[in-house]
Amino acid sequence: MELLEPKSPPPKKRPNLFVRFLAFLTTLALVAGAVFLVANRDKYNLDSLRRWISYLGVERSESGQTDSFSYEGGSANSFASLDGGLLVCSPSSIQLYSPGGELVLSKTVSTMENPVIDANEHTALVYDAGGRDLFVFSGTEEVFSLSLEEGESLLSARINDNGYIAVTAQTSGYKGAVTVYDPSYSPKLRISLSSRFVTDAVVSPSGDAVALLTLGLDSSTFGTQLELYRTNRGEEDVEPDYTAQVGNDVILDLSWASDGIWLVGESTLSVYSSKAERTGFYDYSGSYLKNYSLDASGCAVLLLGKYRAGSDAVLRTVDGAGEVMAEHSYGEQVLSLSAKGNYIAVLTAGKLEIFTRDLDSYRSLDTTQGARRVLQRADGSTLLLNADSAHLYVPN
Repeated sequence: MELLEPKSPPPKKRPNLFVRFLAFLTTLALVAGAVFLVANRDKYNLDSLRRWISYLGVERSESGQTDSFSYEGGSANSFASLDGGLLVCSPSSIQLYSPGGELVLSKTVSTMENPVIDANEHTALVYDAGGRDLFVFSGTEEVFSLSLEEGESLLSARINDNGYIAVTAQTSGYKGAVTVYDPSYSPKLRISLSSRFVTDAVVSPSGDAVALLTLGLDSSTFGTQLELYRTNRGEEDVEPDYTAQVGNDVILDLSWASDGIWLVGESTLSVYSSKAERTGFYDYSGSYLKNYSLDASGCAVLLLGKYRAGSDAVLRTVDGAGEVMAEHSYGEQVLSLSAKGNYIAVLTAGKLEIFTRDLDSYRSLDTTQGARRVLQRADGSTLLLNADSAHLYVPN
């Protein structure tokens, strides 16, 4: 019987030199690309990809600007970015334009003397400050409306990112009342105060609490108080869960974000926890507040000047602890300031600058087509507006 001897394995073939060289180049390109992205992570990030997808069908110039489109101009107009487009509210109409300038919603309204818009990315709330009418729009449709009784008036209305609404009104028999609506526009809580005036209110991101700003006498001194109420309370539970004395600074705006309740006043910035404990404070009483925004992520944006008039100013970002993160000086007049998410837009005569929260330059634009106002958006794009027209800038 013939014995079968095991065959020796065939000799291994050495990789083709071309294949090895190609693999080396691929690895080198990946490493170089990774290093480039890390070094330029503020300029080339996921927002760049998001913009590329969102505006794929929108015609733009080499500089990233779309053609201008016209709208009904007026000094009383209010503006907001909604679903990538521009929402314009005049005393007689509410109109929404797509990113390409197409009119996709138009509503005629009774005369609104002081139209105000508050919006998140997909829903906008429009009301007449001092009047009685309020409207909510989502997409291209009106989804909710409210008309107060004769003799009542709207003081403030705010919608948060999750769709909770706080409506502050002056009502008969009370010094102020706040109604909280859930995302389905059903009333969840009503607070009516007879001892203190209510000036403003905002709902927490999760909708489990509402913060009120009230005015009244505190130890013989007229001042502002922050009051927090749980929204799942019973009707018989009328006392606030937490309170904090804010002082006599005039509060201009408030916002409730995941990192706290932000109050910006004429001379101070304060941040409070969900239990009304002050966690941050920044005093700029030696300067004039020329402009501001509470819409940046994790910081307040303040434009401060040594004098009320004049063009010299300092742009500062301040974090939740009251610490200055960064600053940038201006020797020319700042026409408009807007912030959203990680981006801050500053418009001067003939130039737009977009910064990150650390005030590092993200993009700049030297031809603004005579814009006088900007609306920054969370994806890094910017709406530029003049007296009766607007256009979109999408950074490349």
